[in-house]
Amino acid sequence: MADDILIYSTALEIAEAIRNRQVSPLEVMESVLARIDAVNPKINAVIWRNDGEALANAKAATDTVARSRPEDLPPFHGVPIPIKDLSKVKGWPITYGSWAAPEGLSQESELIVEAFQRAGFILTGRTNTPEFGPIPAAENDRYGITRNPWNLEITPGGSSGGAASATAAGVFPVAHGNDGGGSIRIPASCCGLVGLKVSRGRIPTLVTYWEGGAVEGVLTRDVASTAAILDVTCGPNRGQWYNAPDPTRPFRSEVGADPGKLRIGLLEEAPLGLPMDPACTEAAREAATALERLGHHIKPASLDIAADFIPALFNVLNSGLADYDADWDKAEPHVRANRVAAQAVDSLTYVRSVHTLQQLTRNMMAPWGTDFDVLLTPTMTIQPPRAGEILEAVHAGAESGAPALQVFQMAVLTAGFNMSGQPAISLPTHMAADGTPIGIQLVSGPWDEALLIRLASQLETALPWAHRRPPL
Repeated sequence: MADDILIYSTALEIAEAIRNRQVSPLEVMESVLARIDAVNPKINAVIWRNDGEALANAKAATDTVARSRPEDLPPFHGVPIPIKDLSKVKGWPITYGSWAAPEGLSQESELIVEAFQRAGFILTGRTNTPEFGPIPAAENDRYGITRNPWNLEITPGGSSGGAASATAAGVFPVAHGNDGGGSIRIPASCCGLVGLKVSRGRIPTLVTYWEGGAVEGVLTRDVASTAAILDVTCGPNRGQWYNAPDPTRPFRSEVGADPGKLRIGLLEEAPLGLPMDPACTEAAREAATALERLGHHIKPASLDIAADFIPALFNVLNSGLADYDADWDKAEPHVRANRVAAQAVDSLTYVRSVHTLQQLTRNMMAPWGTDFDVLLTPTMTIQPPRAGEILEAVHAGAESGAPALQVFQMAVLTAGFNMSGQPAISLPTHMAADGTPIGIQLVSGPWDEALLIRLASQLETALPWAHRRPPL
């Protein structure tokens, strides 16, 4: 495979090329590492490298191909994947994007990391994230600002921003991420990628962070790779407190399957009285028009967020800082402020917050299956902010006590579905006039990733994006 084709191939395409011996895992790895050398100084997406280990594993994977039948190889044998700097890998350091992180190597891997390895992926480096992950931009004091390959002056989003930037820049065909309030979908929107937030309990985790609202996943270039990777990472898991119901068949088989004629709720106005950027509204309307042409029925919809939702949500989110062994005096101001806020919440108030979220999200889910089958929204209410703007805003807010408006604008259409546990996917169907990617979000009822994948694959054909390349 020519190197430029290799750079922008999908995870499934590279896996197939390896299986058919068109390219070796070692050649793929050498291409990936060369691409990091070429573009990472511009985007600052990869913040830790294990080149020696990755090359050795690629050489071993190449030897395995030589002595194996194609059908005996794991599905993603030899495909490189980076791990976000919020998830443990046994034998690797982890810093959570922070100077406050403990020294030493992790003694265990997160369960999705083990699933990647079973599927044949080669773990290759770490990607940048905001410190401890609470803001929607990959910016921190330790590693600096990650930039968007579509425009180096804007953010790739977050918290899986390093993952998205590296994938959009053609470094990797897929990157690991996780999503606690939009942290896969937001960077997918900013960088022109596919980002699926799975249902609560769909992909096993060592701990159910944020009451199971934080989930694991990947950022990819296409719906089929997303579905196939979900097949090799999903549960159930016997040790898991919450397990989503088993799918009726592999998610990969849903790609191209007929979703039937659906009722699609179209959201054009942001909740909480926030303004909506015209390009974001245009993206949703364009997708709605395409879906209507495919035979689906479009109707207006809204997303109402009750006044009690925001404080209850922040009580849950801030409590996640309890699980880190860190030197908090070295943490960034906004993280220290979040920790102080968490320490002020007693256990009874925390439980009441959880119960409030359960009731409010029960009400929020009521329209699915009654008013509509799938909700269509812009992924964000604004276009990607300037690189560095979010970190500046939250640092300033930590001093003044005022929340950062940009954080709400980026996450208001995504975070509620983490708490409800519904699956949601961001698709790169639209480009603003200046060439900035603008994503749209599809949200289905509980546990119905299969329907999302069917509908997303329809849109991938109707509003294709595979031909797009960032100017980088």
